[in-house]
Amino acid sequence: MSSLLAADMLVKQFGTFTAVDGISLQVPAGEVLGFLGPNGAGKTTTMKMLTGFLAPTSGTADIAGRRVTQGGVEARRRIGYLPEGAPLYGDMDVRGFLHFVAASHGFAGAAAQDRVEDAAAAVDLARVMDQRIETLSKGFKRRVGLAAAILHGPDVLILDEPTDGLDPNQKFQVRELIKAMSPGRAIIISTHILEEVEALCTRAVVIHEGRIVADGTPSELRARSRYAGAVTLVVDVGAANAVQAYAKASADIDDVETAGEGTEVRLTLVPKDGAQIADAVAKAAEDNGWAVRQFSVESGRLDDVFRTLTKGMAA
Repeated sequence: MSSLLAADMLVKQFGTFTAVDGISLQVPAGEVLGFLGPNGAGKTTTMKMLTGFLAPTSGTADIAGRRVTQGGVEARRRIGYLPEGAPLYGDMDVRGFLHFVAASHGFAGAAAQDRVEDAAAAVDLARVMDQRIETLSKGFKRRVGLAAAILHGPDVLILDEPTDGLDPNQKFQVRELIKAMSPGRAIIISTHILEEVEALCTRAVVIHEGRIVADGTPSELRARSRYAGAVTLVVDVGAANAVQAYAKASADIDDVETAGEGTEVRLTLVPKDGAQIADAVAKAAEDNGWAVRQFSVESGRLDDVFRTLTKGMAA
């Protein structure tokens, strides 16, 4: 499968500080890539190099086979970019701003009108089209920025915190829009919201200190969590001590996390070294007559993997 976006050993140094240290990516059409990392990991610097806003110290990036890291205008035409805190002209109304964006991409007349209306409809801007941007809420400003990024129908979308400032309904709407746009496009989303990765992304890359430390599907990354295969039980208070005693005696259980829920207790039994404990715990519950109200097996937690990886430890 050919890649719409290809980065090869991107490096960016600012004086003696290395912000990005050899990042390589291949993103084919149809893929939504979650780009994760703590503050200062190099995400924004990488995205600026991918979009041609910042020249790399070394390495290359290509968009649809065209080099963008050497100032290629044709490559940049194929990119839609929503930076964090995207700058907008506050004294313009939304309609005028989007027409300005359309003109900057070479659209005029009916073609520009169609592009503006389609982009505005995609992110539900109809009721604020004639309102000055400076009067809009943070959420509406974010939607204006997203409309500007998608207006010209780019092959590659690079979105930095695309749902920042949106309420839950708006976040759902934007996520559905991104999913609808993904066929035929390569999309990179930088986000701190791990729920967004679960909801949207077909693949996730984690970077730390300018380097890639993990690359896989959300399911593959969850499987690296210490909670992969963990068993959670909700039992009455009387059975909680028995469950804890069983867990303490088991060579396959590393830890027990507890939380009170009224007259019941939620216990999460964390396996040791990836052991499969669900069947054994279920049998123990049956044999010992624990009054189990709920029983579930976890697939792992992305937040746990993220914390482990970005502390410089192997997950």
